[in-house]
Amino acid sequence: MLSSTATTMLRAGVSRSSGALQPMLLRSAACPCSPFSMNTKLQQPTSVRPLSTTPSALVLRFRAQQQAQTQAQQQLRRASSSSTRPRSDAELDANAAEAAAAAQSAAHAGEPVLDWNTFFKLRKTRRRVQLAFSVIMTLVTSGVGGAVLSTGVADSLVSQVPLEPMFAIGLMTASFGALGWLMGPPIGAMVFNALHSKYRSQMATKESQFFARIKKHRVDPSASSMGNPVPDFYGEKISSVAGYRQWLKDQRAFNKKRTTFV
Repeated sequence: MLSSTATTMLRAGVSRSSGALQPMLLRSAACPCSPFSMNTKLQQPTSVRPLSTTPSALVLRFRAQQQAQTQAQQQLRRASSSSTRPRSDAELDANAAEAAAAAQSAAHAGEPVLDWNTFFKLRKTRRRVQLAFSVIMTLVTSGVGGAVLSTGVADSLVSQVPLEPMFAIGLMTASFGALGWLMGPPIGAMVFNALHSKYRSQMATKESQFFARIKKHRVDPSASSMGNPVPDFYGEKISSVAGYRQWLKDQRAFNKKRTTFV
């Protein structure tokens, strides 16, 4: 009797529980947010944003630090190699001239830049001005000296010269002219510097660099001969950048001719 009653109660509980579970499943199936919903659709994959190819600021800073370290190491290697190798006086003068030029350009940053072609043109113009003033001063001093000597002021001095008075006066007049010729270049340089005052400091710097390069690259004159003369030892004929390159070629040709005995 007890067993049949228990069986009946259990069956009744199962039926009640199944009856309560069926509406629950129906509600969960009808709810679109329920995991048991049959109408739930698969979510579409979101669009993937492409990766940026431009490096970030941190990466750029790291690369700049690496480049700076590499350049510093290269400069240290060059300095160590140059310090171990003995350098001549010409190389030392050239390096000193370059350092002075860098310091001068940094000190006069606001002034107009003087390139090498303009430097050679101004140098040629200065030479012509000096030559013109030499001629002018020669004529002036010769005329003034001849006029003074013709007055008889230097008769006592003329009488002491063991020559004819005309020859003695002529020699004195020529000496006045030579003095005027020597006075011409300084006066011409002063006039040129006054006319081109904005390039005065840069002209001096470029000139020191130019002579330092001439001293560095010119040949040894002790190896010259009649068949192989020294090509423009002081670089006086250089009047342009092309002329300087031609001068370098002449120096190399001289050295090649000296070594090969051609």
